[in-house]
Amino acid sequence: MKPTPVRRILWVLAILVLLGLLMAGLAQAQPIQITDDRGKVLRFDAPPKRIVSLLPSLTESVCELQHCERLVGVDRYSNWPAFVRTLPQVGGGLDPNIESVVALRPDMVLLSVSSRVSDRLEALGLKVAALEPKTHADVRRVLGVVGDLLGVPPQQGAQRVWREIDAAVSAAAQSLPPRARGVRVYFEVSRGPYAAGGSSFIGETLARMGARNVVPGTLGPFPRLSPEFVLRAQPDLVMISNRTGEPLTLYPGWQNMAAVKAGRLCEFGPAQSDVLIRPGPRMAEAARIMAGCLSGKFP
Repeated sequence: MKPTPVRRILWVLAILVLLGLLMAGLAQAQPIQITDDRGKVLRFDAPPKRIVSLLPSLTESVCELQHCERLVGVDRYSNWPAFVRTLPQVGGGLDPNIESVVALRPDMVLLSVSSRVSDRLEALGLKVAALEPKTHADVRRVLGVVGDLLGVPPQQGAQRVWREIDAAVSAAAQSLPPRARGVRVYFEVSRGPYAAGGSSFIGETLARMGARNVVPGTLGPFPRLSPEFVLRAQPDLVMISNRTGEPLTLYPGWQNMAAVKAGRLCEFGPAQSDVLIRPGPRMAEAARIMAGCLSGKFP
């Protein structure tokens, strides 16, 4: 008895599904090779299944690439998405508790280039990838490296996330009123003051929105300045990241700054600051926050 056309179609569909699953399994089993920001080449027989992340932007990137479940531990500052708050914390990103990291039996540790524990972790037999995005190009590249590490096809992972970021920055720029374009901005990343220079990912986002950064890129991505530098620069608008949530205290002389006198100061609390100062998938939201500040002060 010959199978009916419907049965024949179902058999073909079943075979195609099985082939798809088989190919996906083979793709997951393919050897992986990445190069981190130290220039170190890392090889894996298969995508890591147990990851400790010691940098919030890398934690967020792993989750945005749909593999939050592979995280088994994070640094104390990783707090998004909500799932990562349930994970064991192993201390600060620069100087985590080595014993706590080892106890989690990771097959991959993600951390920043400036972390002081890379050599010690590697001496204990752990694989370490040091990645530290500071510019838009860095963010795009690091997303690609993390995606490769996780075995996520670029079109479904890193490229998709970057397209969303890029589109959001363009949309934020287009939403600004004419008065907000060309505004001279000072962005403080943290007390010090540490500023976001023109060459940082924050500076690049502001530039794409038509703002002018009073901190030149030649000073580096995040230079430490004197309060007098900003006072002399006389920005039209001041943006301050206040991660502590404590009452903001102005530096000496800043009360005489024209922008401060006119109320052209945007203070971002802990939640918004986390979004703004992390070079990762939430840069799309960061662009909207900065655009809101510009539009609000220069309607």
